[in-house]
Amino acid sequence: MLTGSLVNMLAIFAGCFVGVTLGRFIPKHFNTAIVKGIALCVLYIGVEGMLAGSNVLVAILSIVLGVIVGELLDLDGRIHTLGDWVEHRFAKRKSKHSVSEGFVNASLLFCVGAMAIMGALDSGLTGNHSTLYAKATIDGVTSIVYGSTMGVGVALSGIAVFLYQGLITLCASFIAPFLSDPVIAEMKCVGSLLIVGLSFNVLGITKIKVMNYVPAVFFPILLCRFF
Repeated sequence: MLTGSLVNMLAIFAGCFVGVTLGRFIPKHFNTAIVKGIALCVLYIGVEGMLAGSNVLVAILSIVLGVIVGELLDLDGRIHTLGDWVEHRFAKRKSKHSVSEGFVNASLLFCVGAMAIMGALDSGLTGNHSTLYAKATIDGVTSIVYGSTMGVGVALSGIAVFLYQGLITLCASFIAPFLSDPVIAEMKCVGSLLIVGLSFNVLGITKIKVMNYVPAVFFPILLCRFF
C-alpha cells in the first residue's frame, strides 16, 4: 500500500545525492544566482496554485487559524532545532547550506499539491501508484536542482513526504469522503500561499516563519463544510 510513497522518498534521496555531488563543482556566485532563479520558479508555482481556490474567506481563515496553531506549537523553531541537531551530529565538515532550511523549503514544495493528496488516496483506495510514480519522477528531478543549491537538508524532506503521503494512504478510506474536489482545491490554494511566502524568503524580501503556517493547509477540510 505504501509502495508509491516509498518510491517517492527514494527518488528524492537519489536526486538529492546527485544534486549535492554536482553542487560541489558549482562556483559560489553561480550557486547564489541559481538559488534566486529557483526562487522565481517557486514563486510561479505558488501563484499558479493559488488560482485553484475560489473561496477567499476559507483561505483567510485557514491562514489565521493555521498560524495560531503553528505559533503555539512553535513548529518553525522545532524544525530548525532538529535540522541543526542533524547538521551537528552527522555533518563531517561545516556546510555552506543550512540543513533545516533545505528541509523546510523542499518539504513544502514536495508535499503541497493535488498530486500528493490524490496520488496517496489512489494508493490507499485502489492500490494504483501511478500518480505517485509520476510525482516521484518530478520530485526526483527537482531534488537534483534543490540538492545542488540547498544541500543535504533536501534529502530529509523525503522522509516528510513519505510520512505525509503514507498517512493519507493508510487513512484513505476514512478521509476520502471529506476530500472533495473543492476541498482539495482550497488546500492547494492555501498551500500555494505558503510556497509564495517561501519564495519571498529565498529572494530575501521577507523572513516569514513559513513552517508555522503549515497547519493552515488542513483547515479547508473543516472550513469548507461551513462556507
